[in-house]
Amino acid sequence: MNERIDMHDIEPGTPHATEPKRPALAWLAIPVAIAALAVWWLLSSNLLAGFSNGAPPVENLTVERTILDQGGIRLLVRAGGSEPMRIAQVQVDAGHWLFEQQPPGPIARGDTAWISVPYPWVVGETHHVAFVTNTGAAFDHEIGVAVPTPVTTSGSLASQALLGVFVGIVPVAVGLLFYPALRGAGPATMNFLLAMTVGLLAFLLVDTLEDAFEFSGESAALFQGQAMVILAAAASFLLLMAVARSHGHPSGLALATYIALGIGLHNLGEGLAIGASFAAGAAGLGTFLVMGFALHNITEGIGIAAPILKVKPPLWVFPALALLAGGPAVIGMWVGSLAYAPQWSALALAIGAGAILQVIVEVSALLMRTGNRGTAALFSPAVLAGLGVGIAFMYGTAMLVKL
Repeated sequence: MNERIDMHDIEPGTPHATEPKRPALAWLAIPVAIAALAVWWLLSSNLLAGFSNGAPPVENLTVERTILDQGGIRLLVRAGGSEPMRIAQVQVDAGHWLFEQQPPGPIARGDTAWISVPYPWVVGETHHVAFVTNTGAAFDHEIGVAVPTPVTTSGSLASQALLGVFVGIVPVAVGLLFYPALRGAGPATMNFLLAMTVGLLAFLLVDTLEDAFEFSGESAALFQGQAMVILAAAASFLLLMAVARSHGHPSGLALATYIALGIGLHNLGEGLAIGASFAAGAAGLGTFLVMGFALHNITEGIGIAAPILKVKPPLWVFPALALLAGGPAVIGMWVGSLAYAPQWSALALAIGAGAILQVIVEVSALLMRTGNRGTAALFSPAVLAGLGVGIAFMYGTAMLVKL
């Protein structure tokens, strides 16, 4: 016979049925303790000694930064071997040179050290550097074109900021200025503009992933470059999707903000690369190239404006969107010129790729909701034309900035 239990009859202090019991918590501690004991035994018993055949440990060395000045050559290296490694010799152009290491001693896995060589490098020449460890392993690094590394000053940072504003913020703002002219657009024109946004974002997605994988290939092996790019992009996409869908399907100003954020993260990665080129003295930005960057980014402003053509946001929204989309280019240039490493550029671009993919999904969903046509809306003439124009324009203007 079942008896009804009144919650008021439960005395204070009586464990609730949903509360975890202490024996259950004890069972959780058992596997953790066993795993800790296993690790302790492995370290203390030197079990792997029996498998040693006298071969040296696996070693890996990656050069992350090169500085050329009047004192010679300085290189920031990162160790990635299975054991701490010691640099025994440094060769420049096949000749042995004395060097200074900071900090001195063996370089542990994942750690970095500065290697200074008083080598009289020659402007415009190619120099080959080789690091030889105490085990005899050699790692090569090429300085393609030797030029003095610019010294970071307040003036140079101001110049970079001005350039970042010109190639990042200004073109996006110019694109947003098309907003009044496009306000009276009909349904077909609206679909064309939204599809054009998808097209330009699709090109940015491919371009961003390509650059991310390129930088990941230059990073130390321990960062697992390709896996890092894929996982960071997926995490960025899922996180932004969760945030965006927490209040339903984003549209209007919310969707425009997500578009600006995705473009901004892309521009952050590009800014890091440009800033690193400045730091290495390798940024040859001519007037034609700068104009190409600006023209390339104008369409991004139009894409940001497309979702808000049927609403009338306050005026402050437009400079805010331009700053969100273009401002990260300035930050990227500063960070890249001060503390560049290829893995950070790859990570920033991967996060940007995930954000761009999230916007592509949301804009496509908005197109499918228009007129309740579902997937059929994606194959309308206006949408297909907009998609093609967006991709073609971004591809054509990208030809101006690719070297």
